[in-house]
Amino acid sequence: MTRVVARVVVLGDIVVDVVAAMSVPVASGSDSPAHIRYAAGGAGANVAAWLADLGEPVSLIGRVGADDAGNRCLASLTAAGVELSVAVDPEATTGTVIVLVDPNGERSMVPDRGANLGLRPADVDKRLFVPGDHLHLSGYPLLDAGSQAAAVQALTLARAAGMTISVDPASTAPILAYGTDRFLAATEGTDLLLPNRSEAELLTGRSDPHAAAEELAKRYGAAVVTCGAQGAAWATDGGGGGGGKAAGQVPAQPARVVDTTGAGDAFAAGLLASWLAGRPLPDAVRAGAVVAARAVTHVGAQPG
Repeated sequence: MTRVVARVVVLGDIVVDVVAAMSVPVASGSDSPAHIRYAAGGAGANVAAWLADLGEPVSLIGRVGADDAGNRCLASLTAAGVELSVAVDPEATTGTVIVLVDPNGERSMVPDRGANLGLRPADVDKRLFVPGDHLHLSGYPLLDAGSQAAAVQALTLARAAGMTISVDPASTAPILAYGTDRFLAATEGTDLLLPNRSEAELLTGRSDPHAAAEELAKRYGAAVVTCGAQGAAWATDGGGGGGGKAAGQVPAQPARVVDTTGAGDAFAAGLLASWLAGRPLPDAVRAGAVVAARAVTHVGAQPG
């Protein structure tokens, strides 16, 4: 089924990333030289920024603190072309993530979601949910008790409007805390699930990403399991725009890896921009791989 979507609505976190690009592995109990910089981040904000960079009309629902960090994040997103539907929390600080990037470009994160935890149903503008548009839900708001009601409301509004929906499960630890069965029940029937390999294994019990993608496609219209340098496995089960039951693998694009922060978010944006324009899922996965390859060549999670 061909889709031409007027606008993508993204609901997810907005944070400041404190990125420490390590020149050597971390020396426990001692000093470890690094190049440190501040950068706009957050899974929701990253997807929105990459979509805007690709020329897609996009709105972002989120929450920041009434502080300089929040102001800088919003200014950066506005300059990127993202339409903002963002609440400002008068008490909480803007979310912050410490990102440690090892000499090989692999990142580890220490998050403080800050104001994102306070996202409320009242922050979800009902006027953004209209037929013909698409909702992309980052899993973090759904998986935390503080912001869960806002995420559920967004899903409810999108379903009622007949919008297409994609979900990024976010991370294994919060899924475990939330409950895998509970997550599947909350998101089942949406059009596209975008887990990484470890998230897909957690949700299905299958270590093979192809088998996991096929299992997830039975619950969703389609599933794409990202596997880093090994590319992505995809599967459809005859719904969600997949065009019939099918499965396959798309290789990663070659790139000089500097920082993998936000690569999955860039992949999601590239895939969505292509898929929502009506292209077959394998082609959309290839488009996502191209954007992810761009993302890893510079420090920071948003377009450089």
